[in-house]
Amino acid sequence: MCSRPYMARHFLDVRRTLCPMPVIRTQDRVGGLVPGEILEVVSTDPAALVDIPTWAKINGHRIVQTYREGFDVFVVIQVGAS
Repeated sequence: MCSRPYMARHFLDVRRTLCPMPVIRTQDRVGGLVPGEILEVVSTDPAALVDIPTWAKINGHRIVQTYREGFDVFVVIQVGAS
């Protein structure tokens, strides 16, 4: 039996939006999550690879991973207790 509680993984698609919308939509989505949950954000705005991690750090969230696939950029966030 697993002693670690299950943490939900969520997905947010902010493709075809430009700064500041990827950060604003990420902030709105994170506001409805509980600490420890994972949010994977996909964007076509290359600035999201800098903007979202900067916002996350300021607000007490942890960046699990960032990566690119073609024109899409991905930021995986673990929600903190902010």
